[in-house]
Amino acid sequence: MSSKDLQPEQLKIWLAAVVRKDAAAFRALYDATSTKLFGFALRILVKRESAEEVLQESFVNIWNNAGSYQDSLAAPMTWMTTIVRNKAFDYLRRVDHDVEIDADTFDKEVVNAMESADPTPLEALQLTDDAKALAHCLGRLEGLHRQAIALSFYHDLSHSEVAEQMKLPIGTIKTWIRRGLERLKTCLGKLGTI
Repeated sequence: MSSKDLQPEQLKIWLAAVVRKDAAAFRALYDATSTKLFGFALRILVKRESAEEVLQESFVNIWNNAGSYQDSLAAPMTWMTTIVRNKAFDYLRRVDHDVEIDADTFDKEVVNAMESADPTPLEALQLTDDAKALAHCLGRLEGLHRQAIALSFYHDLSHSEVAEQMKLPIGTIKTWIRRGLERLKTCLGKLGTI
């Protein structure tokens, strides 16, 4: 895979072609990104078979939902990484309801590493105990509350932008974020990280 293949502009071109169900563009997108996305899934799931299954589900999702990609909200690799992360978490929840979700998925360094042209950026990441605790607590929030918090804090969106993105009233978003942060604080307090 050449570093050119991971350039956001090239990935955007392929995604736009995938919207039109262009199989050749989808293959090029897969060839350029699957190694990194597989490594990301493997880091969360540990087992190769599980990571392979999640990668396949993720690319089916990318094929079916390429039209929902918005370059104003995220780089292509960030968007695809989010799909893989969500599919991996769904897989973990199906397999084990009490599993702790790998904290690196919430770490800004992961997004930067996934967008890097370096061949193995994930190997350089170090998880801190605080990041693990945060991921554990985030994993205990209701899905929509977690999504609202993630959009607000990890994508740096305002409450009104989160409401627009999630197609919900701003009052609901503010309440979910406030309650979610309270639950995070309580959870982190119990884990002794704050």
